[in-house]
Amino acid sequence: MAEERGPRLLNIGYGNLVLASRVVAIVSPQSAPMKRLREEAAARGKLLDATQGRRTRSILVTDADQVILSAIHPETIASRLTAEEDGD
Repeated sequence: MAEERGPRLLNIGYGNLVLASRVVAIVSPQSAPMKRLREEAAARGKLLDATQGRRTRSILVTDADQVILSAIHPETIASRLTAEEDGD
């Protein structure tokens, strides 16, 4: 019988976790469109800052239209996500 598991959580740095299944994109924040995305999300009340006061190195977009800021590089978060999927 297969072992039942709860929802998979993705570590986005400094003790912050998000549901891995809800992440649609992990992008770098430097481009003008990503800066606009961040500003628009803040205006709509859909911005979550998980940087713990550090520099924003990645932006995560969820299927619930939430925009999450992280201080971890996009490549690092993507490798964590891939490692979790391979571990299934």
